[in-house]
Amino acid sequence: MIRYVAIVFLAASTLYAQTDPDPAKAARPAEQPKPSVARPQVAPPPVATPRPLAAAAPKERPLTELPYTASLDVPSMDRNIDPCTDFYQYSCGGWIARNQIPPDQASWSVYGKLDEENGQYIWGILEDAAKPAASRTVVQQEIGDYFAACMDEPAIEKLGAAPLRPALAEIAALRSKRDLARFLAAEHRRSSGSGALFGFGSAQDFGDATQVIAFVNAGGLGLPDRDYYTKSDAKSKGIRSKYERHVARMLALSGETKSQAAAEAQIVMRIETALAKASLTRVERRDPYKLYHKMTPAGLEALSPSFDWTRYLADNGLHGITTVNVTQPAFFKAVEKEVRSVPLSQWKTYLRWHAVHARAPYLSKKFVAEDFDFYRRTLRGVTEMAPRWKQCVRYVDRDLGEALGQEFVRRTFSADTKQRTVDMTRRIEKAMENEIRALDWMTDATKGRALEKLHLIANKVGYPERWRDYSSVDVKPDDFFGDVARATLFESDRDLKKIGKPVDRGEWGMTPPTVNAYYNPQMNDINFPAGVLQPPLFDPKLDDAPNYGNTGSTIGHELTHGFDDEGRQFDGNGNLKDWWTPADAKAFEERINCVRDQYAQYTIVDDIKINSKLTSGEDVADLGGTLLAYIAWKDAAEQANLQPIDGFTPDQRFFIGFAQWACENERPENLRANAITNPHSPGKYRINGIVSNLPQFQKAFKCGDDKPMVRKNMCQVW
Repeated sequence: MIRYVAIVFLAASTLYAQTDPDPAKAARPAEQPKPSVARPQVAPPPVATPRPLAAAAPKERPLTELPYTASLDVPSMDRNIDPCTDFYQYSCGGWIARNQIPPDQASWSVYGKLDEENGQYIWGILEDAAKPAASRTVVQQEIGDYFAACMDEPAIEKLGAAPLRPALAEIAALRSKRDLARFLAAEHRRSSGSGALFGFGSAQDFGDATQVIAFVNAGGLGLPDRDYYTKSDAKSKGIRSKYERHVARMLALSGETKSQAAAEAQIVMRIETALAKASLTRVERRDPYKLYHKMTPAGLEALSPSFDWTRYLADNGLHGITTVNVTQPAFFKAVEKEVRSVPLSQWKTYLRWHAVHARAPYLSKKFVAEDFDFYRRTLRGVTEMAPRWKQCVRYVDRDLGEALGQEFVRRTFSADTKQRTVDMTRRIEKAMENEIRALDWMTDATKGRALEKLHLIANKVGYPERWRDYSSVDVKPDDFFGDVARATLFESDRDLKKIGKPVDRGEWGMTPPTVNAYYNPQMNDINFPAGVLQPPLFDPKLDDAPNYGNTGSTIGHELTHGFDDEGRQFDGNGNLKDWWTPADAKAFEERINCVRDQYAQYTIVDDIKINSKLTSGEDVADLGGTLLAYIAWKDAAEQANLQPIDGFTPDQRFFIGFAQWACENERPENLRANAITNPHSPGKYRINGIVSNLPQFQKAFKCGDDKPMVRKNMCQVW
């Protein structure tokens, strides 16, 4: 479903949603996960020529070569449909009919299929790397031993709940509420995905993007979003009841009696509900000014004096910091109320749950199955657990992503692909420059600042210039739980050590194998990992029309994020700064509201409409990005004698290529969850909603003014 090509907002949260949200890559419920960023270390490996193309391999075997699927696939279409009536079905009808959702997925899409194929290819890399051999490089040994430990299910099963005992013993030993700080300082650093009470880490200062400061964020929830706790409809109430039973079952697995666990699950729900009600909504968090509240540690202490912030900062090695950005002050006032009013015994219950919750995916089968049953089966409708190899590939990518990335890039990513992507990006940037200059609603003063920002955008393609060094992580081939803990501690410490230092603008927020892309307004960069620059998304065998329609519109999408309702609030250097005149800002909002009003009419599932205030940034980026890609493609093809192929004109091939990235099937449960949490609209509307605003599409397919794919009042921003 993606070009989940999204904006990475505030360097503290990757706001993208994969076809099937990956439980290994995605942060477990907490307000803002820490970004995955790279530390400069060594030069990238030589870039190889593209791997050979081959037919699809059996699903449950590693791939030695990636299969080839064209970026414009005629059999994926349904040519019985009038493109002017439903262009998405016309472009994707065949694909939708032939590609049922696999039982271990919540949805299935062109992006998801490529992600699966990349995973199978990586599986082969890791199986080879896991074989002890004197010829293994340091990187191969790291990723191979981690994978071997993850795949050793008998050893993991033998341990049972034993890896939980140290944390549970620490919780039992807490003597006062002041001890909460000591425990959480350690827990946040060592436990992958722990969102207990709040989140803490580093991020760029909104006011000075050259510097990294401490951020403290709202968190503390076990459900994916605060709305799960506050909505009063029957489905939301049902999910809360199932969540409470899930908490009880997990606590029972950790050693408590069933009756005790059931009572304690009610305590967890009460505390989390109070935290949820004090948290900002996702729409509110789209406004960076609502998340920027710099204060001294003393100011933070004043918000919640019952929590020992001095101890928490000291235990994280932050003795001398003078500045903390508190993203949600009202939340920490609620924390104060809860710390004061909730007995220590109940806080121990809450902490036990979050300790078990954070560790469950790395424990024995009973824990893994129960975790899957709620977070995947109940919330997303997934019917089967992913095979072990797939889970382990994801964990290696998450925890040693740039080590794995070196092996992936060396085998898959050609210099030609990188150069063609860079050239396409430059052409699209030029198209945006021309569009900005020609805008009739923007004054010259704002145009000048917009062009200044555009020219400062950094384009990152394929992989980091320097790789992260994981040599200090002690990876053991027979200790999976320990490997996860040590890798998590490495990343946590790496993140905290950045506080008080200049920003490293060479860092990436995604690993090279990732099938995705993003824009970061504080870095002012667009990033395209090698994993997303593969067929059928980028296809070196085909003409430019579908490539510009697909990858080109993705590049334009990311570029446009720098000027959407969030990104436009940051200047070219990444600082939160209002550089728009009031008249220009008003004119911009009027155009954005046209898109919001359009998408608010679309139904996601049942009677649930798109929350267009949440999705508007992505919807506008889709619209602007597609237009920019079309303009750039026409410029690139100006001297070419373009002819129809497969009965489609060049312009039609552009739009079909654009549409086919979004072919997808989704489970109803996943659609409902995405309605709350996903800032992207469903694929159908990311296509039909866009082309219905483009006269270029109307002309390409000779659509009459009365057709559904032609809006009477077309929305136009750029």
